[in-house]
Amino acid sequence: MTDAPDTLRAQQHAFTAHLRDPQGVPPPAGLESRRVAAYQRLLFNNLLGLLSNGFPVCVRLLGEPAWSGLVRHYFATHRCQTPLFTELAAEFVQWLQAQPQLPHPALAELAHYEWVETALYQLDAEPLPAQDDTDPLRVPLQRSPLAWPLLYQWPVHRLGAEDAPTEPPAEPTGLLVRRDADGEVRFAALSPLAVFLLSSIGEQPGLDGQAYLQRLAAAHGLAEDALAEPGAALLRQFLQAGVIGPLTAPP
Repeated sequence: MTDAPDTLRAQQHAFTAHLRDPQGVPPPAGLESRRVAAYQRLLFNNLLGLLSNGFPVCVRLLGEPAWSGLVRHYFATHRCQTPLFTELAAEFVQWLQAQPQLPHPALAELAHYEWVETALYQLDAEPLPAQDDTDPLRVPLQRSPLAWPLLYQWPVHRLGAEDAPTEPPAEPTGLLVRRDADGEVRFAALSPLAVFLLSSIGEQPGLDGQAYLQRLAAAHGLAEDALAEPGAALLRQFLQAGVIGPLTAPP
């Protein structure tokens, strides 16, 4: 005799499988098709609306029919690891990054770029204290948790339905996204070298600015003397903007 909990579990699995993929999986026997279809549309439209609101530029890049088809494929094949709507966007970005082929080759990067703004806005972190007379070349540094350097293959800040190249440019796109004291999330263009510098500070905090500049020069085959002056100016600019700061307060 079949155990009742096992039977219920099997029915639930069959029902959810149909809700995810109504074209590929038949509905369980004994259910009214009209009601099942209405429930399926409700679930899918909720997900479609959530992702469309979170990734409006992706929608414009693909057009609504292709976007809807992509979300339908995601709904049918992905098993979400979070029950929270606020975390679904991050899972969607990760799913896009794992796909071998997408409707547009820039889509995964563009989705990440759109997600970053919301992620940083919601991040529970405090800004670094303001610094006036600190010399970033001589103190151990850290990067603010509210400042993220990003490097993309595609010019994600310019992509949309009107600008949809099929080949990436020769140079990567560097960006700094940060949440300012007023709570606003802002983006600024960065050179790839500046992205490397900030990434190095964030990944291995605790060195002084001079050491980070030496690492930057060695990694990119540059003369330390040629990098010294512009590098020092860049570090001071980052310090004044609260992008970096001393790892420990100066005495």
